[in-house]
Amino acid sequence: MKLWLIVPAAGRGSRMQADRPKQYLSLHGRSVLARTLERLHQAFPDAILRLCLDPEDAWFDPEDVPFGEWQRVSGGEERVDTVRRALSTLADEAADDDWVLVHDAARPCVRLEDLHRLRTALDDEAIGALLATPVADTMKRADERGRVSHTEPRDGLWHAMTPQAFRFDLLRQALDAALATGASVTDEASAIEAMGLAPRLVPGSRDNLKITRPEDLALAARILALQMDPASAAEQGADA
Repeated sequence: MKLWLIVPAAGRGSRMQADRPKQYLSLHGRSVLARTLERLHQAFPDAILRLCLDPEDAWFDPEDVPFGEWQRVSGGEERVDTVRRALSTLADEAADDDWVLVHDAARPCVRLEDLHRLRTALDDEAIGALLATPVADTMKRADERGRVSHTEPRDGLWHAMTPQAFRFDLLRQALDAALATGASVTDEASAIEAMGLAPRLVPGSRDNLKITRPEDLALAARILALQMDPASAAEQGADA
């Protein structure tokens, strides 16, 4: 059974207010995308990659891809379109029950142990699974005026992360159905849920953040430094 990776990296990251898409911002001397691909390759060196890029992407460097088998795919208007395009390139190669892992290009700090835990969870899983973490903060529901409407009970609430892993044919069917009905798909799991199925939640680390806003880049740099050299990063923090 083959393991496939899909990394959507076609976004332009306007909220970062940078001179380039966020996946090409520098993170410890390499691009965010390069760091993300490096981490995925460390966990899944034999996986086959589909890297989804903007057709007009002028920043991409093929040298940033550590995988032996990979293919560039043109991204679509929305994430769901992008992932569906990537799946279409697997039609003649993937078996229906092959696992497909989808991971955000802007999550370079995902821990190796979390990636391995997710892969292990798939050994006895029929539907699929995703990394997630229980909600720790008090959750407020806003009204139309931007004021608190009420407090949401946080019991059972989880922050969804990536990777998210599903069988090839099931994920293809789910995304096709979502596109056909116009259903809102914010991640792959939501498309699976729309079919009446319940993916498994695999506990992941809170430092698997998604770089979205300018302050996230500095936080990701700090997290990555701690992961790469915990002792040195701790010493630097003590001296600051």
